[in-house]
Amino acid sequence: MREQYFRWLMLRVIGGTSSWTKLCRLLDGMEFTYILEMDANRAEDGIDLRYRFGHERGYSFEEVEDAIGRRPCTVFEMLAALANRCEEQIMDDPAIGNRTNQWFFEMIDSLGLGGMDDRHFDAREAERTVVRFLNREYEPDGRGGLFTVPGIRRDMRGAEIWYQMMWYLDYITYGRE
Repeated sequence: MREQYFRWLMLRVIGGTSSWTKLCRLLDGMEFTYILEMDANRAEDGIDLRYRFGHERGYSFEEVEDAIGRRPCTVFEMLAALANRCEEQIMDDPAIGNRTNQWFFEMIDSLGLGGMDDRHFDAREAERTVVRFLNREYEPDGRGGLFTVPGIRRDMRGAEIWYQMMWYLDYITYGRE
């Protein structure tokens, strides 16, 4: 079931291509840890995806719990859940279609992992990049984190991920934070 779940997550955020499997596997092997208390909500969102998967696939709560539900949220789950929330709850536009993969890759690019498809994957560099993000060792404008907002007057490192996303969406929508 864990492999089915991983493939389900990949389909949600990557689509039909498998050229990002190595990066996604690395992200799925890293626990999402956080410094700011409110970012626990992002971990909970990631864990909730497990049960959405189970519901869509007809698995019982107990089956999901036994197979994949007892481990901490991974970085991949958190990113997938955040991209999903961004699309379904904030940026949904039926005229444009589902952009979950766009939001996922916006975060991958901001992290500095946009060039790490399977042909150019460097596991050590990718892991260092993710650890820097988890430790909030990125630039004040968010570069190296999940969302880059050029010219922002706040230090993104001190804000929970949800607020960072809101400021980013304001920036790309209205040209301001």
